[in-house]
Amino acid sequence: MKLSDFDFDLPEALIATRPARPRSSARLLVAGPTAITDAQVIDLPSYFLPGDRLVLNDTRVIPARLHGTRHRDSAQGPVTAKIEVTLLEPGADGHWQALIKPLRKLKPGEIVTFSSDLQARLVAVRDGVAELSFNLTGARFDAALARVGAMPLPPYIAARRAADEADKQDYQTVWAQNPGAVAAPTASLHFDAPLLQSLADRGVEFTRVTLHVGAGTFLPVKTDDVSEHKMHAEWGEVSDRAAVEINETRACGGRIIPVGTTALRLLESAATGPGRIAPWQGSTDIFIRPGHRFLLTDALMTNFHLPRSTLLMLVSALMGRERMLDIYSHAIAQRYRFFSYGDASLLLPGAQKRPD
Repeated sequence: MKLSDFDFDLPEALIATRPARPRSSARLLVAGPTAITDAQVIDLPSYFLPGDRLVLNDTRVIPARLHGTRHRDSAQGPVTAKIEVTLLEPGADGHWQALIKPLRKLKPGEIVTFSSDLQARLVAVRDGVAELSFNLTGARFDAALARVGAMPLPPYIAARRAADEADKQDYQTVWAQNPGAVAAPTASLHFDAPLLQSLADRGVEFTRVTLHVGAGTFLPVKTDDVSEHKMHAEWGEVSDRAAVEINETRACGGRIIPVGTTALRLLESAATGPGRIAPWQGSTDIFIRPGHRFLLTDALMTNFHLPRSTLLMLVSALMGRERMLDIYSHAIAQRYRFFSYGDASLLLPGAQKRPD
């Protein structure tokens, strides 16, 4: 398949820069094989049955975007340059992989100062990715990062406004637990405590897994033949308990519904066969596109994705490419809000009927 097969025109006005308030007041497009229903996220419980299981990604977004200065002496006197750093992932040696802008203004060995107590030294650069060594580690590093770091908003939001204090709550799920992501599992941002209680009252069950979403989730596909695209790797874990819960739900006839493409990618990576999963830990670069055979996913809650993106390819694998383009045409015509802070969709690929 060609990259152009996954293109569509999106009006810029539909790109959301702030979330709905309250979270569950966002709009919800419910799509089956033929029908489309316009609803709200608060209506989710009516689309599920007792014994269905939602799989939630409990990764926690770190305030990974840092702004600092580099000082350099010259014949004309001290020279200062502003440096932006986006942390990607920690290494085993305590160093961090990071993106730096502008990279040309920093040389290996030079120091970037972010605050009175937080500095980083550029160790090396490989393929445009920097390796940084910070002067703080452990809890002291975490505390300093919390003080001076900003939430790493996606490029299509950051280009329109700077991250602020509101994003530290808005760009975090209510069940976030394990720090390590530099992008949010955005379908999960629609859930709040009242909605979770309504789902529980309906008899819907929950399982938590962890996939640390990386900045590579925003990287564009650069190959015209999509099969040649190489996915970024992300670290994830399915615990013993999570595997037992999912297997028991399937054995009892319940549906497995990941909330977000990150949870879906992790489930399909850890699946051991149709309807079966085992405890799993490691990095996954699974690329789900049309032709993929889903082993565990019965439905998916997700936001609306970028044109020509791997995430649009993923939902096309679940629903069919032409069907997804029809769904997106409906969403655009009905003025749904797109991307990370936008509205949500519930995709039901089988011959599903509304339970009520």
